[in-house]
Amino acid sequence: MTKLTSQECLTLAEVIGDTPMTVISASRLQQGMCDAYIAGTLSKVTAALVFDAYCPDEPCGFGSDADALWQLLEATDGWGCINVDAVCAEPLGARIEADTGTPVRYYGDVCHALLAPVHNYPNKTVRLLTLEDVERLSKAPAEVQGNGYKTHAAMITEGIAAGAVVDGNLVAIAHTYAETNLHADIGVSTLEAWRKKGFSTAAASLVAQEIQAKGKVPAWSCGEDNHASLRVAQKLGFTEIGRRTYVIPNPPE
Repeated sequence: MTKLTSQECLTLAEVIGDTPMTVISASRLQQGMCDAYIAGTLSKVTAALVFDAYCPDEPCGFGSDADALWQLLEATDGWGCINVDAVCAEPLGARIEADTGTPVRYYGDVCHALLAPVHNYPNKTVRLLTLEDVERLSKAPAEVQGNGYKTHAAMITEGIAAGAVVDGNLVAIAHTYAETNLHADIGVSTLEAWRKKGFSTAAASLVAQEIQAKGKVPAWSCGEDNHASLRVAQKLGFTEIGRRTYVIPNPPE
């Protein structure tokens, strides 16, 4: 197993490619905001693990060699599950069960891309956020502060963010969670008391418009049973382009 340097992470980003299904890991590799490990060499990667600094317990695995992925996982700490190509999910799960005696379960990760102009959903409560909103973001509940950037200011100046502001308070947000040369992944969240008012749809529509204006393709991923998120993606015009799978060790209680 090799832990990659920052420069080597840039090479791995090229290896895994710039697609809607790799945008988050590729972005973190380019930013230096992850720990990354490979089996093999950079010229011939057998398997790779990328630990996103903003979600370190859910590494993404790349490569179809389940044995190599498991060897990498065995040598690392702090993970609770792994997100992998669907083709190697069950072989990896079988290897984990055989070696640890711990049953695993599988959870689908649905990946989308917006391949046509985004559907517009204006809402008078929702607008793009600016640097004047940094203090508002810092005081908001963690659920709607957004992440993926080192600071709130960076999320607004380096990325794109929109939100619903009610009585001066941020109650919903959509923002670029990760961005590469070709794609930008959108994350959304709404406080429970303010759901079902169209805020996430309107905010994500604004963010997607800005991404497309930059000549990039918006990406969207969510769990297979996250029906609210799936509905928003459908309303905005996203197309499912593939699925990855979480392999989740599930120790008996």
